[in-house]
Amino acid sequence: MKKIISVSLGPSRDDYHLETQFAGHPYRIQRFGTDGSIEKASELILRWSNQADVIGLGGIKFPSSAVSTAGLSREIRKLQELGTRTGTPVTTGDDFRKVAHEWSLRHIQFMFGGSYFTNARVLFLSGMANTVIARVMSEYTDNLVFADPLIDNGIPKFLNSIDDLEIYAKGVHGILEWVPGKRLISSTLPLRHVNDYLIRQAIRDAHIIVVPYYDFFRYLENSAVDELGGKTVITATAYDDRVNFLKERGVDVIIDTTPKILEKVVGVSVLEAMIISALNIPRNRVRADDLLEFISEQRMDPRVIYPSGVQRRVNRFAYIVQPLSKDYFKKIDPINTVSRYAPPVFLDAVEKVMAYSPPFVYSKISGIQSPTGVAAEGWLIALGLTPEEMHSRSHEFIQSRLLKAARLAKRLGAQVIGIGTLTQSMDKAGQTLAKQADLPVTTGNSYVASGALWAAAEAVRRMGLLPAENGKRIRGKTMVIGATGAIGSVCCRLLAKAFDHVTMVGRNMAKLLALQESILDDTPDVELHLSTRADKYLSDMDVIVSASSGAARSLDISKVKPGCVITEVTRPLVLTREDTLKRPDVLVIRSGEIKLPGENVEMKDIGLPPKMAYAGLAETVALALEGRFEPFTVGHETEWDKVREIYRIGLTHGMELGAISGADGVYSDEDIARIKQRVLRARARSARSGGRPPKAEA
Repeated sequence: MKKIISVSLGPSRDDYHLETQFAGHPYRIQRFGTDGSIEKASELILRWSNQADVIGLGGIKFPSSAVSTAGLSREIRKLQELGTRTGTPVTTGDDFRKVAHEWSLRHIQFMFGGSYFTNARVLFLSGMANTVIARVMSEYTDNLVFADPLIDNGIPKFLNSIDDLEIYAKGVHGILEWVPGKRLISSTLPLRHVNDYLIRQAIRDAHIIVVPYYDFFRYLENSAVDELGGKTVITATAYDDRVNFLKERGVDVIIDTTPKILEKVVGVSVLEAMIISALNIPRNRVRADDLLEFISEQRMDPRVIYPSGVQRRVNRFAYIVQPLSKDYFKKIDPINTVSRYAPPVFLDAVEKVMAYSPPFVYSKISGIQSPTGVAAEGWLIALGLTPEEMHSRSHEFIQSRLLKAARLAKRLGAQVIGIGTLTQSMDKAGQTLAKQADLPVTTGNSYVASGALWAAAEAVRRMGLLPAENGKRIRGKTMVIGATGAIGSVCCRLLAKAFDHVTMVGRNMAKLLALQESILDDTPDVELHLSTRADKYLSDMDVIVSASSGAARSLDISKVKPGCVITEVTRPLVLTREDTLKRPDVLVIRSGEIKLPGENVEMKDIGLPPKMAYAGLAETVALALEGRFEPFTVGHETEWDKVREIYRIGLTHGMELGAISGADGVYSDEDIARIKQRVLRARARSARSGGRPPKAEA
């Protein structure tokens, strides 16, 4: 039986004795705590020399590996030197610790889909103590913050890169000259309060906090649920008291880089001692490659602990929004206050000024929870460009604003970016952003098309004017204007799934014929008609989809029949609010809004009921929940396969059609009931007049 003796400078109250099996060998492990006494530790090393296979020296503060000159304290070196004069190898576990730090991060990044740490905001309470983790983490994210100057020297500044940390470790960083030093800081009460506030704020802003093993509780002594709630903590050798401490403070995930291979958690010095004895490695011949190979073979994986007992993973997104009109600026402080008293021309001036404003965070979105267990949080990043302003600006102007918004999204920690509806003339700006941004981009158009047609079908069902049976197509006539365009062709396919009759209107008959053939391959029992003129069929249609800006030339709302549902999926919109007021017996849909999953979804007002999101935003959320951090829908080149896929992803994560929006916002049940009553009265008048087109009801 192999015997491992653990001599720890930690408290003796934690001593233990156990027997176990490891790597095919029986082990007896015994721990002796010395309560910080170097003399007692020396006595124990001499006592167990030649009796133990390996002695593990634990409870020490490891040196920083940021610079080659860093080392162990003189007292610890004496203990190590004492070990070299004995017949038993003595190890601190530092080699295993470094290997385990790197292995843990790479293993978790791979096991959780390759994106677990991607672009996360990571706070190191001591970068000097965790330089291996910092170097590996820098491969996955640039959002690194090191609190070493503040905690070590009382200097209210943070470091933001590996290069800065290494310069700081050498003692030559300019930040060290910022104030006279720690002695002055410790005697200045206001500055101590400032530093405490800065640390708490840094913890709040981080997604992941790396906490050193040594002095674990000191680093977190001022942190409560407000700071640590919902966070991921990376640490080493997470004993039960540390796990309970983090659980009480609402931590979602604990990543312990020290694998738990025994019935209780043991330190890295014990684990390295067991590996040395198992491999019969000679004194001072431990190699990182040997340790890594052994860790892999023995499946000594890091521990991922969910203190609440529920697996938690929070993915992050950002969505770039533009105001649909200048009236939306009233939602922004302090413009909303001023606009109450200023003349109407004030908003005209605001619209011009806001076009030049830098992107800003309009709202944080939280509480999104998929039934699969994955959560998402994100940010609405606002541009000050209304559709009219965007239409009047150059591609380069729009591109510069989008790139600034993308950089802000990256700093916030987003893993995927969505872009609110761009005008078709600005389509290239979205495509360019997808190429230049450091994060994957989606325009959301796949879900926009799906949501708009979803809303049209739901509106028809709620009006109850057409025959419809559950699970069967609605018996009604539909038309798509702009059928051969990227969005239009998708709309044709969606209508063919929901209705039994589709008229496809486009300028190129050859393209229409090709689209017809493709749709019939997928949906052979739908009735399709082709035309190059929309005006001939307007009065016969139950549903009309405007999928092209060219629809303005042929979509005359005065010619459609009462009860027609018109859906617009392009921007700028073809029908104005004034157009829709002419026909109160027609339901005009601007978009289908998606209800986000989760009981406690929170975000600022975006003109929709609580928990509702624009379909483009919902596409970005769906990709985040699915962990699909990749370009999905780019530009207006909407693909049928992508539309079907995002619809499936949305259903998987509990998304559903939540609202139908028109020119004046969301239609309520009462609104649709009123429209239906107008339709019935208009049709009754038409019947009495012998079928002549009725006048619209005011």
